[in-house]
Amino acid sequence: MTDVQAAAARGLTAAEVRERVAAGQTNDVPRRTSRSAADIVRANVLTRFNALIGSLWVLVMIFGAWQDGLFGGIIVANAAIGVIQELRAKRTLDRLAVVGETPVRVRRDGEVRELEQREVVLGDLVVLGTGDKIVVDGAVTGSQGLEVDESLLTGEADPVHKRPGDAVQSGSFVVAGNGTFTAEKVGGDAYAARLVEEASRFSLTHSELMTGINVFLKYVTWLIVPTAILLFVSQVTSSESFAEAVVGAVAGVATMVPEGLVLMTSIAFAVGVVRLGRRQALVQELPAIEGLARVDVLCVDKTGTLTEPGMDLDEIVELGGPVRPVLAALVAADPDPNPTMAAVKEGLEDPDPGWKVAAAVPFSSARKWSGAEFAGEGAWVIGAADMLLGRDDPHRLRAEELGSTGLRVLCLARVPDGAFADPDSLDVAADNEAAALVVLRQRLRPETSDTLRYFEEQGVAVKVISGDNPVSVGAIARSLDLPGADHPVDARTLPDDVEEMAEVMEGNSVFGRVSPQQKRAMVKALQSRGHTVAMTGDGVNDVLALKDADLGVSMGSGSGATRAVAQIVLLDNSFATLPFVVAEGRRVLGNIERVANLFLTKTVYSIILALLVGLIHVRFPFLPRHLTLISALTIGIPAFFLALAPNLERARSGFVSRVLRFAVPAGIACGVATFAGYLLARENRASLFEEDSSTATLALFFLAVWVLALIARPYNWWRLGLVLAMAGAFLVVLAVPWTREFFALRPDNLHNDLTALVIAAVGGVLLTLVLRWDHWSSRR
Repeated sequence: MTDVQAAAARGLTAAEVRERVAAGQTNDVPRRTSRSAADIVRANVLTRFNALIGSLWVLVMIFGAWQDGLFGGIIVANAAIGVIQELRAKRTLDRLAVVGETPVRVRRDGEVRELEQREVVLGDLVVLGTGDKIVVDGAVTGSQGLEVDESLLTGEADPVHKRPGDAVQSGSFVVAGNGTFTAEKVGGDAYAARLVEEASRFSLTHSELMTGINVFLKYVTWLIVPTAILLFVSQVTSSESFAEAVVGAVAGVATMVPEGLVLMTSIAFAVGVVRLGRRQALVQELPAIEGLARVDVLCVDKTGTLTEPGMDLDEIVELGGPVRPVLAALVAADPDPNPTMAAVKEGLEDPDPGWKVAAAVPFSSARKWSGAEFAGEGAWVIGAADMLLGRDDPHRLRAEELGSTGLRVLCLARVPDGAFADPDSLDVAADNEAAALVVLRQRLRPETSDTLRYFEEQGVAVKVISGDNPVSVGAIARSLDLPGADHPVDARTLPDDVEEMAEVMEGNSVFGRVSPQQKRAMVKALQSRGHTVAMTGDGVNDVLALKDADLGVSMGSGSGATRAVAQIVLLDNSFATLPFVVAEGRRVLGNIERVANLFLTKTVYSIILALLVGLIHVRFPFLPRHLTLISALTIGIPAFFLALAPNLERARSGFVSRVLRFAVPAGIACGVATFAGYLLARENRASLFEEDSSTATLALFFLAVWVLALIARPYNWWRLGLVLAMAGAFLVVLAVPWTREFFALRPDNLHNDLTALVIAAVGGVLLTLVLRWDHWSSRR
C-alpha cells in the first residue's frame, strides 16, 4: 500500500475536517420534518384570507364604528394561534428527528466514529454495512460483497454490486456486504438532497382531507368576488349614506370567508403531532396521521414488529461431527453481522479458531444465506433451513417440526471448495452437505396480542408478511390469536398476476418466505382492490414495500434506510403505539369534518343572505359586530373545542360530499329563515334599523346554535355543555346593558322577535328532517 493509499484508508485528519467545516463543505441539509420559523410565520400571516379580512377591517375603521372592526382580531388570533401551535409541533418534530436520525459511520484519523448526518464533510471516508442508508454521493474505495439497492432512485429492482471506483448516490441503501466510499458531494449538492428540494415535505401521495379543504377554498374564492360586487352595488343604492353602504357590504363579505377552517385544520394536525411525539412517534410527513386513520389493511413484518429485534440461541443440533468451531469462524468472518448472526455469536461460547478467510458471501434477503470459505477448512454456508435443505432431505422434517413451534431454524452446511466464485448462480440446496441445525428462539413482544385484537375490533385486517419460514411465522401468529393464522401461505407459490395475487391476499393472513419484491407486489395487489394499506417493518428488505404503501411505519431500531422512507417512525420500537396513532388520526379526521361543517355552513348562509339582499335591494340586516358575535359563539369558540376533542369515529371516504350535504341545506335554512324574519320586521314602518337587525341577529343565532347542536351529536356531557354555554353566553350579552349596547342589540319589538324566532324554529325543524332523510337515503 502506498503512502497515499494508507492516508486515504485512515480517512481525514482533525485538521482537514476543521478546514472543510470552515469552508462550509458539510452535509448540512434541512430535515424534512420541519420548516423554519420564518416559513411558519409567513405561512400563517401572509394568506389571501388575511389580506381580504385586513382590507375589510381598514374600510370599517375608515367608514364605521370601531366596534364593527372586532372581526379584525380574527387576523391576529388566527396568526398567533397558528404560529404558536406550529412552533410547538416544530420543536417536537426537531427533537424527535434528532433522536430518530440514523448516525453515519466515518473513519477519521484511522478510527471509525459515529456522526450525525449533517456532520459529514467533503472527503470523509464513509463506512457502510448492511441496512445503512447512503446519505452523500461518492466513489467506492473498498468493497466486501457490497450490494446497493438503487430502486428508490432509478426504479431498477435488482441490487447493484459495487466495486472500488464505482459511484454511489445518496438515497440508495446497502442490502448486503460492507465497504467504504469517499464523500464527493455533500449537502445540497448530493443527489437525494436535490430531489428533496423538489418534493413537498408535508404531503402524502393522496390526502383526501387537504384536497377537500382546498376544493372548498377554491370555490368559495370564486363565489365571494361576484357576490361581494352584487352586495356592494345593492348597498350603495339602498343605504342612506356611503358609509352605511360600506359597513353593510363589509359585514356581508367578511362573514363569507371561512377564515378559521385552515387554522383549525393546522391546529388539529399540529396538536396531533405533539400528542404523538409524547408517545415517541415521529411523524415525518404531517398529514400521515390522516393516512393511518383511513387504513383498512395493515401489513406487518414478523421480525421487529410481532417479535423483538433480538433472538436467543436455543440449541445446536449436530448432524455429523463437531460444528462449533465452524460457527465460531463464520461469526468471526462477518464484519457486520445481521441480528441472526449476532444471536449466534452471543449464544456461542466457543472462541474464534483463527481460520484464514479465502472468500466470503454476505447475507442478503434475496439469497437467504451467507457463507465463507476458509483456507484448508472448506467452504460453509448458513441460512434458512428450508432454503438449504431439499424437500427429500430427512433433516428438513426435523427442521419443520422445530419451526412449527415458532422457533427459527437455520442450517449449517458445507459446499464444494470454490463455490463462492459466482454466488448468485450457486444452487446451495442441490449441492451441500448438512452439518447442523441452529435453533433460535424469538422474543414475542408482550403487547402484540392486545394490539392485534384492537385492530380486529376496529375492522383493520392484519397481514403478516415475513421472509421467514411460513410454518414458523404461522406458529407465532397462532400464539397471538391472529385470525387466519392456521393456514400460512408460502409466498414462493404465489402467482405473479396482480389480480390473482390480490385474491390470495384477501383470503389469507400469514405469508412466509416473502422476497422484498413480493412484499412490494403484495402492497400493490391489496391497493388494486381499493384497500388503504399501511406497512410496518424494520429491515432493509421492507424498504420498497414501505415506500409503495399508502403509509409506511418503521420501528426506531430499524435500518437507516427503513426509517428514511417511512412517514411515521415508532422511536420506542413498540407495536402497541400504533393504536394511539390510529386514534389520533381518527380524532383529527372526525373533528375537522365537524369543524368544516360549521365554517362551510357560515359561508353558505352568508352567500345566501348577500344574494337575497342584493336581489331585493334592502339594507344588509347586520352590522359587522353582530356577525362577529354570532360567529364567535356558534363557530369560532365551539370549533376550537371540537377540533381538539376526543373522537373515535372510524374514518370514511367522501369527506367533500358529506360536508356539502350538511353545509348546503344548513346554510340555506339559516340564510332564508333569517332573511324572512328580517323582511317581516321591516314591514313594521315604526321599527328602527337597530330593532330590525336585532331581530335578524336573534333569528340567525337561534338557527346557528341549532346547527351547532346537530353537529355536536352524538352528545356527551361536554358537547351538550358546550352548546348550552354558547347559548347562555348570548343571553348574558342580551341581559347586560353595556354589552347589549356595545353590540348594538335592541330586541325591543317583541312581536317581530317572536315571529322571527318561530320562523327560525320552523327552519330548524325542516333542516333536521332534511338531514335525516339524506342520512337515511345515503345508507340505503
